[in-house]
Amino acid sequence: MAKKMKTMDGNTATTHIAYALSDVACIYPITPSSVMGELADDWAAAGKKNLMGQTVTVRELQSEAGAAGAVHGSLVAGAMTSTFTASQGLLLMIPNMYKIAGELLPTVFHVSARALSTHALSIFGDQQDVMAARQTGFAFLCASSVQECMDIALVAHLATIESSVPFCHFFDGFRTSHEIQKIEVIDYEDIRKVVNWDKVNEFRQNAMNPEHPHQRGTAQNPDIYFQNTERRNLFYDAVPNVVVEAMKKVEGITGRKYRPFDYVGHPEADRIVVAMGSACETIEEVVNLLNAQGQRVGLVKVRLFRPFSTEHLLQVIPSTVKTITVLDRTKEPGCLGEPLYLDVCAAFMEKGKTPEILGGRYGLGSKEFTPAMAEAVFANMTTVGPKNHFSVGITDDVSYTSLEVGADIDTVAPGTVQCKFFGLGADGTVGANKQAIKIIGDNTDLYAQAYFAYDSKKSGGFTVSHLRFGKSPIHSTYLVNQADYIACHKSAYVHQYDVLEGIKEGGVFVLNSEWNTVEDLSRELPAAMKRTLARKNIKFYNVDAVKVAMEIGLGGRINMIMQTAFFKLAEVIPFEQAVALLKDSIKKTYGRKGDKVVNMNLAAVDNAIAALTEIKIPAEWAEAVDEHEAEACSCGCGCGHNHEPAYITDVVRPILAQQGDKLPVSAFEPDGLVPLGTTAYEKRGVAVNIPEWISENCIQCCQCSFVCPHAAIRPVLATEEELSCAPDTFVTKDAIGKELKGLKFRIQVYAEDCLGCGSCAEVCPAKTKALVMKPLHTQIEAQVANLKFATECVEPKDNLVARDSLKGSQLQQPLLEFSGACAGCGETPYVKLITQLFGERMLIANATGCSSIWGGSAPTVPYTTNKDGHGPAWGSSLFEDAAEYGFGMFSAVKHRREKLADIVAEAAKLPGLPEGLVDALNGWLENKEDAEGSKKFGEEILAALSDAPEH
Repeated sequence: MAKKMKTMDGNTATTHIAYALSDVACIYPITPSSVMGELADDWAAAGKKNLMGQTVTVRELQSEAGAAGAVHGSLVAGAMTSTFTASQGLLLMIPNMYKIAGELLPTVFHVSARALSTHALSIFGDQQDVMAARQTGFAFLCASSVQECMDIALVAHLATIESSVPFCHFFDGFRTSHEIQKIEVIDYEDIRKVVNWDKVNEFRQNAMNPEHPHQRGTAQNPDIYFQNTERRNLFYDAVPNVVVEAMKKVEGITGRKYRPFDYVGHPEADRIVVAMGSACETIEEVVNLLNAQGQRVGLVKVRLFRPFSTEHLLQVIPSTVKTITVLDRTKEPGCLGEPLYLDVCAAFMEKGKTPEILGGRYGLGSKEFTPAMAEAVFANMTTVGPKNHFSVGITDDVSYTSLEVGADIDTVAPGTVQCKFFGLGADGTVGANKQAIKIIGDNTDLYAQAYFAYDSKKSGGFTVSHLRFGKSPIHSTYLVNQADYIACHKSAYVHQYDVLEGIKEGGVFVLNSEWNTVEDLSRELPAAMKRTLARKNIKFYNVDAVKVAMEIGLGGRINMIMQTAFFKLAEVIPFEQAVALLKDSIKKTYGRKGDKVVNMNLAAVDNAIAALTEIKIPAEWAEAVDEHEAEACSCGCGCGHNHEPAYITDVVRPILAQQGDKLPVSAFEPDGLVPLGTTAYEKRGVAVNIPEWISENCIQCCQCSFVCPHAAIRPVLATEEELSCAPDTFVTKDAIGKELKGLKFRIQVYAEDCLGCGSCAEVCPAKTKALVMKPLHTQIEAQVANLKFATECVEPKDNLVARDSLKGSQLQQPLLEFSGACAGCGETPYVKLITQLFGERMLIANATGCSSIWGGSAPTVPYTTNKDGHGPAWGSSLFEDAAEYGFGMFSAVKHRREKLADIVAEAAKLPGLPEGLVDALNGWLENKEDAEGSKKFGEEILAALSDAPEH
């Protein structure tokens, strides 16, 4: 039978199997597992049938704990049930996992393994979550690639049905869950042939049923609990061989061979690595390279982690092995070694033959694991006194655990085309690249891989798409570091990131910008980029995709233009074929939105190539040097420095430049604390259009500032004296209102912080709009200078209009500014307003979710402080405990203030105190529940204490 090849990600591959073999799915979304539950729900809504001839009943609960409870209930009632989760979501399921395992209920929990929230939230992948659940009694099977997600998921379902032991099938979050690969799809009818339907019926017959009732989940006393626990041993003893048989069944229908532990490498290896998850793909590439160079190395891929089978592990390790390194993608503070390392050590100890065994940690929070890092692990085993309990992929200059990693090495299969695309969230870049992968993967014999790296910003965020195409299967589970083709879809990025890092000699670079001539580019491009373009003989093209999109009516959606340029210049498939497939894809994708949308996108394809300009690189670019002109700093000393805090220069700037991987351990605080007010240093400049203020039309209502999601437009009040040295472009008008008599008014746009949503222009109630959206490049020079003047030379005037009025609130400094929220966000204007009303005395208990991402994504945070250094104190615990978290804050503050009141009352009775101090102490006691009164008398106490004699 011909193989059915299809392009999909790991989540989709997993859900394909889970849906086939589930009656019920109880879900609660958590990144990066959400796609699995969403797909199951979508397929059920569309009427897709499982192998039992029914649509799956999908139930979304109120939390992961609720989902696990529902799974347990569904299982005891006889329905084959699955769920999908990750991170703290899995941890919230642990209590029910013990129950499910204890009752020997067959189920599969599919986990896109993810980092845990400790000192900070991380939505990215490692294996901390599954390691925290390894003791529950579930069996654990690990997949290393998108293809394996489908295959191992089926193994898990077959094995749980056969053994009655519940299974956790896991794979690396994002790296595998969201990686797109061209894989072979297992047909449902082939699955039907290998399921033990007798066991399924036996499970259903054992369900709770009032017609033949039983009782489960009883309470047991010390006399019997121990024995009943041990009664399940034989079920777990049988699991390894059950898994072997399930793997053979999968091999029988797919031809792909799996075992509990798979070995690849030299048959007489002297050094091997033991690992599980996506790193195995990278390590296998390095094993092949090193063996081709004459070394003798190997890799053991762990498939069945629990129950851990010593017999099956030792069967595959060559007898010649002298040194083993076990890699764990988890951190267990205070342990003798991480879980997989301890298991391997115990396996050899019990057999009485122990080679040198080393342990190492890698890849926490989706930290890259590259071929160079894998090579460093093998090199460590050759040294005298090799490092044990090491880390790899970071520079640990605090506890000195890290291995030194050499330069990148090329292990990608010859002929593979590698591409990188730098995009802006919501500009369509990621969607277009997913489309390109599917077009090429589903319509050619080429293998395809795609992985998408995001920052934590929402629609204005930074994205990098990593695509590979080739005639051989692609095992490179790491970012593209040697690119044949690079496209930068946002011109501002050339100044913020090294977008040409890793481009190959003679590679292709495409830039979307309004700089259409060599003269424009010579003026605008940084010297380092010009040197790279010239010295590496890059084929350089520019396209003003925004202009094309605007003319067609697509606004800022440049995806089809840039995708067409990619098909033309990357030459992965013939251009004519690519265009035909792309147009077919447009009709399928946008057909439901009507002919107008379809035709606009078709026009984008047709107009793209005409707009593409090849740039002949001047020879002098090879020696280009930037001119650094010293600018007066904010303190006026003329030193040329901006006196940024050390946190900004040493931590924030490298991270914003996508160089955070190079920061050493010592750069960070042990508890993860970060300062406020740091988004002000970003100046992303990513808007297409920003508002221009038309002073003569403005009625000074301040509604524009009121609705701005990013605090990127604000009213300014200035005196004539302050305006004496204002730039010519700093236009003002007489302020309206008796409180503001004699002052000048202006609306100031923060050009580099605006995301161009247009909310301000939309809400403007003036008869003739006082705000008009204009292209960023027409505004930025004047408005950057105007903002510098406004912030450095004009004093805030926030005490003239009542704070609780609309206008008065907008004359207050917003203590939430320049967040990572989407352009036009509906949440942030409310939170910003709250900070303008109460920000200097706020404690925020934030629930994990959108507000924790736009409000607390390191390294920069949008909450800031006022001139006194006061501002919102913000903390985030978990998704579902914000109320309890906040209640705890309230309880603690109330308790501490009661103690403070006791101390103040006692102090007020001390003899010999100055009368003014006694009055201030008593005044504070009388007004401690009133914000303004408490502040007033608190300041009086401090002032009086500074003059009072010591007591």
